Amino acid sequence: MATPQMTAPLQPGGLLARRYRLIDNIGAGGMSLIWRARDEVLDRVVAVKVLAPSLAADVKFRDMVREEARAAAQLVHPHVTSVHDYGEEIAPDGAVTAFVVMELLSGEELETRLTEGPLPWTEAVEICAQVAEALAAAHRLGIVHRDVTPANIMMTSVGAKVLDFGIATHIGAPDEDEEGETFGTPAYVAPERLDGTPAQPATDTYCLGVLLFETLTGHPPYPAETWEDLTRALEDPEVPRLAGVPGLPQAVADICFRCLARNPRDRPTARQVGEVLRDQLLPADLQAATMLSPTVTLPTVQGPQPPPPEVKLPSEVAPEWAPAHRRSRRTRLALTVGAASVALAAAVLLGMSLNDPAPPPSGAAHPTAPQPPAATPSSEAGPIAPPASAPAPATTPQRPASVREVISEIGQLIDDGVAAGAIRVDVGQDLDNLVHNLESKLATGPVDLTEPVAELRTKVTRRVLEGSIDREYGDALDASLARLATAA
Repeated sequence: MATPQMTAPLQPGGLLARRYRLIDNIGAGGMSLIWRARDEVLDRVVAVKVLAPSLAADVKFRDMVREEARAAAQLVHPHVTSVHDYGEEIAPDGAVTAFVVMELLSGEELETRLTEGPLPWTEAVEICAQVAEALAAAHRLGIVHRDVTPANIMMTSVGAKVLDFGIATHIGAPDEDEEGETFGTPAYVAPERLDGTPAQPATDTYCLGVLLFETLTGHPPYPAETWEDLTRALEDPEVPRLAGVPGLPQAVADICFRCLARNPRDRPTARQVGEVLRDQLLPADLQAATMLSPTVTLPTVQGPQPPPPEVKLPSEVAPEWAPAHRRSRRTRLALTVGAASVALAAAVLLGMSLNDPAPPPSGAAHPTAPQPPAATPSSEAGPIAPPASAPAPATTPQRPASVREVISEIGQLIDDGVAAGAIRVDVGQDLDNLVHNLESKLATGPVDLTEPVAELRTKVTRRVLEGSIDREYGDALDASLARLATAA
């Protein structure tokens, strides 16, 4: 790729905007040069992306880049590269130097790592879960990245970082440039973008599916270098398959192909993708706690009795791809119905024992005990009333919510609060990041969350007092965090 021609002042030692001292050139692309520089105001080393002069001379392009930098600067997330500043410098001859100042990262591009071949499935899933969480954060702010590729993901000591919101736009914005051209990396472009459909989060979900497929196999599902290649590839009705990936859970393959659905309405959200992938990285016991309920067996009694019911969730109640917060609600419903059935059977047995008189002396005839009415199966998913002759049974204890379920509920509370305007957007983003950090720690095994949960509760209290969280949502978050500490 040809290196853009820059003006003379851009050389080591040069000063941009009387603040950024250029150190050395560390990268180049078709639209910009990347410099390592020192911010002499804050005394830190940063990355400065300087636009090519031909692009910087276009007022509309500069306005677009400035707006994108402003949008990206709102994204405070552990897996998104931070944007610090945007600036323009005008030379005496009228030439404009436009630049974006970003966090300087140390690591390796995912594209470079994939030149060595596909990744182990656990590593691929961890990377894609982090990218999914970053995209979910962008979508909550109304931003669509549109170019999520291995070249735009940096592997660092703290995990994956999504780079370059250079062609990002707002949800609902036109997806083509002024000439009606599509831009991006062909192999990663969703089919609807070829038709000029307005930008939408499902576009990034498609990219996420391509990324997951490529990290698992070493190549994208529809290899394409040009738009014509992509059009021909998408005309093929044959859907590529994930084969030969050792130990790959079926849930990962399923979510990958749901992301690659031709119809954007059939794709999951980035948040749902992240939750499914995170589920597969949890230890087996935590996965089981999230998806299964215990088996309850009644005590043995004399006389012919119906077999004791087993309270188990059928697999169709909680499919592998279901988001954790939806799965937990269905689990609770099934447990309620199952517990009602167990309580009814216990009530029948208890009623029989209380109505029976004391055992007669040896050899005496046993009087006939009145029989309680038989339970009639109900077609409604609700508790069944016990017989009138039986005393109220003791409440069957519910299974405590798992850590994963509580974390998912907290995330849903935050999303609902932001959507309702009850939680300020930046505050919701901050809380969501902190909750995701707790979730990442759990992937390594049991962790003591007492201290971080206490800090989160303190933060929620402060935010309520300052008015950036509605008191009702603050109380709900505090109650859920208290449950999280207990569950952990």
